[in-house]
Amino acid sequence: MARRILIIDDEQGIRAALGQLLEFEGYEVRAVANAVDGITEYARQRPDLVFLDVKMAGIDGVEALKKIKESDPSAIVVMISGHATIQTAVEATQLGAYDILEKPLDTDRILVTLRNALQHLDLHAENARLRETIQSRYEIVGRSYGIRAVIDKIDRVGKTPARVLITGENGTGKELVARALHAQSTRADGPFVEVNCAAIPSELIESELFGHMKGSFTGAVADRAGKFEQADGGTLFLDEVGDMSLAAQAKVLRVLQDGVVTRIGGSKTNAVDVRVLAATNKTLETEIAEGRFREDLFYRLNVVPIHVPPLRERREDIPLLVAHFVALLTSKEGMAARAVAPDAVERLARLDWPGNVRELRNTIERLLILASGPRITGDDVERLVGKRDPEQAGLGSLLECKTFEEFKHAAERAFLLAKLRAFDWNVSETARALDMPRSNLYKKIERYGLTRETAS
Repeated sequence: MARRILIIDDEQGIRAALGQLLEFEGYEVRAVANAVDGITEYARQRPDLVFLDVKMAGIDGVEALKKIKESDPSAIVVMISGHATIQTAVEATQLGAYDILEKPLDTDRILVTLRNALQHLDLHAENARLRETIQSRYEIVGRSYGIRAVIDKIDRVGKTPARVLITGENGTGKELVARALHAQSTRADGPFVEVNCAAIPSELIESELFGHMKGSFTGAVADRAGKFEQADGGTLFLDEVGDMSLAAQAKVLRVLQDGVVTRIGGSKTNAVDVRVLAATNKTLETEIAEGRFREDLFYRLNVVPIHVPPLRERREDIPLLVAHFVALLTSKEGMAARAVAPDAVERLARLDWPGNVRELRNTIERLLILASGPRITGDDVERLVGKRDPEQAGLGSLLECKTFEEFKHAAERAFLLAKLRAFDWNVSETARALDMPRSNLYKKIERYGLTRETAS
């Protein structure tokens, strides 16, 4: 489709000459003789670029520029003037004009300005597309109570400088939470640097985090900035922080306290301004008790805790996640589009997901590749994924009960405990979901000795 250009100028000769040049270059041109018509025309067709005369009867070009930018801050407007002053140029630039051309108009200057402006427009559109891709890839999907609680905490703490400790099983989406916190922070335009502490050998983790100087150890062939320095002005995400060595923990604690980093083999300290987010699938209180994690570092990192629930505790989100992953994989990864039959979604929602959301995504990818028909059916799920019904998986211990009464009590206790955990121990929400009077739920919690610690 041809680019649309709008010319607003009260000189008929300028409109004709400029319009003829632009049409010859392949642009779609619309020309009007005054600012009022120009503002109306801009709102109607949203052109890619506007050539706007400064001096016109009635509303002048500067006022028209202001109104156009108010309606569309991204508008690209090139001012044209027969006697542009420095004051006019400054005012137009402050209002957001892309450039100012002087009359008589030079053909080469017009075409260069036009080409540069449209390249700027293309770059802006590409950046917007990339941001949309990234946001869809890292979108937190779900309407369950557990996920709503996570999103609410992100909204509350995202804009603050507070450190956050994100906990949850592997595959639950801890990285998505960290990226969402970064995106909502005042550091969103700064770097987001991730370090997987479990994937880096203990002898290299300090070099990775703090950097090193040339010759400080075998293989250090050049000076190298560590992740703390790379994240300066942004966010450092320490994934699986529970696997970090005690020596590295001590140095991280020092950076958090002092805000400076010293590279391995160096003596100079480098100041860093970094917000640290950490995540772990371990219970750090247990790691502290067993001497594998520093208690003082835990309290530095755990300013605001966010727990991401496993998929088995938010099964109502599975249909949404299935639709999200199908759309993501077909539109962004180039896979053939497939509909997912309701019975397939139902079977996926009944399956156990020890690998959580990550496993579900991989499963949807497998189904899109290997399912043979025009849509994914329940039979495809059974054939390609298998039967992993959590009700069957959890019957083992219950079937060991000696009496029916003992079985009923054990089953009710397990059911209530699972629901309380799913609603983060909010008794009112749990009772409402179970259609049970809150007083009855409190009595059952007391009868079975259920405590929050039991669920941890």
